[in-house]
Amino acid sequence: MKRPPVAAINTVAKRLVGRSDLLISRKSVRDSLVSLAGLIGRPVFGPDGREIGRLVDVVVRHGEETYPPVSGLIVKIANSKSFINGARISVLTPSSITLSSAVINLETFSRRPGESLLDADVLDHQIVDVDGLRVVRTSDLYLAPFNKEIRVVGVDISFMSFLRRLFPGSLSRRPTPDHVLDWASVASLTDSTGVVRTSATRSALSQLRPADLADLIEDLAGREQGALIEMLDPALAADVLEEMEDDELEGLLRGLTAESSAKLLAHMEPDESAEVLRDLEEEHRESILGAMEVGTAKKLRELVSFDEELAGGIMTTHILIVKGSDTVATALRLLVENRERESSDGVVVVDSKGKLLDHIQTVELIGAAPSSLVSGLMAKPFPTAVTIDTPINEVVEEFSNNRGSSIIVIDEKNKPIGRILADDLVDALSQNRSRFTQGGVTRS
Repeated sequence: MKRPPVAAINTVAKRLVGRSDLLISRKSVRDSLVSLAGLIGRPVFGPDGREIGRLVDVVVRHGEETYPPVSGLIVKIANSKSFINGARISVLTPSSITLSSAVINLETFSRRPGESLLDADVLDHQIVDVDGLRVVRTSDLYLAPFNKEIRVVGVDISFMSFLRRLFPGSLSRRPTPDHVLDWASVASLTDSTGVVRTSATRSALSQLRPADLADLIEDLAGREQGALIEMLDPALAADVLEEMEDDELEGLLRGLTAESSAKLLAHMEPDESAEVLRDLEEEHRESILGAMEVGTAKKLRELVSFDEELAGGIMTTHILIVKGSDTVATALRLLVENRERESSDGVVVVDSKGKLLDHIQTVELIGAAPSSLVSGLMAKPFPTAVTIDTPINEVVEEFSNNRGSSIIVIDEKNKPIGRILADDLVDALSQNRSRFTQGGVTRS
């Protein structure tokens, strides 16, 4: 399913390089960085200088802000863990926290929606370095004051920070900003609800190519794969799934709910979805199909039932059909409405009974007057077509007689029911190389 690798073009990196609005590049922020790992276990003082307790974790809230603000602290006081509102932090240093009030809420901490615990949920977990197109593990996180709040501003992935945590007394706790990633250029994936969402990381991820995102997902583990997928727009996520290796994709779907899997597969090309579903265990496949819209599930069940050795097993049911009596403007509008799908090579023309007449290429439609009829563009040679039972080697022969990038699949009444894309035919043949000989394609 995965296409051959292409040299990466890191558009996000090009966009971010030299950006002065990244907080980590500001001297005032660099000079005030505080290591989270170095802060855990340190004393929390009241305004009178008396120790209230020891820091257990830092709570942040996630929303549309690029740099998540600290919403509170979890502090061990005697034998209990209490929550202290982040707005009460008056002084933050690498070795302690001082509060503006000594009034303490002794209720046990309970996580609220949209909150993450930095030590428990993010530190030592995998994140995506969107700028560098890689998956890395967080060795440390850095906090700094910004816009009257304490915020997460950086991620340290260096081995030195890892050693500093293993041997806390032997190495300097001073951060090294030159080796710290700005929080705006990473996607953190783990909290109790699965995803740490920020508008900045979603925007940055959306600018990556599906193939690059597929590589990133394959480098992630377990629920973090699903977390990254859920950060993407469904249409982009579907494109990413089409680029993944089959076994990696199966593993990913096993970690998602049936509803999430159904949503993703419904956005994929029908033939790609059918290929994925064929490889799943029947119970898993049916749970996903059962979560789909009835019409979509019916089409996919039919595709799954087709033999992969025949045309029906590699066709997609997504085709753009117009009548000869329609105008060129109508056909072009249909192409525009479906511009995100792999159907931009043209439209299929049928008669009043729905039978195949012709396949008009997009370039022909663009060159014609919008008010003219589609029938006026029909001319020999008319397209060849195959049925769902046509063997793949015969489909190859028909492609040699066909000028387009796809070939039409018809039913017994000569009505178009799907089409086969050239790249899907190549994929099918590559999965069974015994079809090739040095002289060409073997015949059955």
